[in-house]
Amino acid sequence: MKLGLIGKGIANSSSPDLHARLGSLAGIDVSYDLFDVDARPIASLEDKVRALIDEGYRGVNVTYPFKEQALALADDISVGARRVGATNTLVFEGGRIIADNTDFSGFMSGYRATLGERPPGRVLLVGTGGVGKAAAFAVAELGATDVRLADLDTARAEALASELRHAGFTAQAVDAATLGEQAAQCDGLINCTPIGHEKSPGCPLDPSVLRPDHWIFDAVYVPAVTEFVAAARQAGAGVMSGVSLFVFQGVDAFKRFCEDEHQRAAADEQAASLFAHYRRELLKENL
Repeated sequence: MKLGLIGKGIANSSSPDLHARLGSLAGIDVSYDLFDVDARPIASLEDKVRALIDEGYRGVNVTYPFKEQALALADDISVGARRVGATNTLVFEGGRIIADNTDFSGFMSGYRATLGERPPGRVLLVGTGGVGKAAAFAVAELGATDVRLADLDTARAEALASELRHAGFTAQAVDAATLGEQAAQCDGLINCTPIGHEKSPGCPLDPSVLRPDHWIFDAVYVPAVTEFVAAARQAGAGVMSGVSLFVFQGVDAFKRFCEDEHQRAAADEQAASLFAHYRRELLKENL
């Protein structure tokens, strides 16, 4: 089964390793290629996807900055992808492109695996692009009482707040200049910007705002221990790293790529052990 990932700055992604492991567990011969537009620019996302279909790929994952663009290529769109307005998983089947959003389902699984039954409470989310949309809907679905959205593109944050309210959740766009004040009023702090990635180092929030009663999520997982994760650990806050989302969205995507229910079940059964593996390997946790 030929799979791949299209994105920017993905040379050190662990996705090939994850999907190879899942393939081995499910009894499938899997290849997983990285298509990093930093290393090899593409004319357009559509041209690249059509070329991969012609080359016999079963599907691809899509990451920054293509998650919203990719949705426009789909013939069929899952409920999750339609709700979020972005896709991270394209499946090629019968001449059609099927779009799903396993960031949405993966966030919820990762939250429960890391933070258990802890109520999300009031949440500040910074960065309202593709993964930000998925995280916003997922944390709202998990029971967040108020989702506050900040983005340098204020119109985008306001649009997402409107979509969340339309879906029945409590949400509002907030001024990016007031992040410290907003963080002080919230229980959960979510980074869905590229800040903290190895190519965009830094911390999305001033570490001084972090408290022991906070929980945080950082969508960045290269490096696994970002400045935000390190600061949250230092403050004694609950931490859901990008490794959580990486593993659980990956398992859900792999299940979409599989054509056999037994293969899907085999992958699903290994999610917990794979999560433990990557926590040891990437986060250096002693489990």
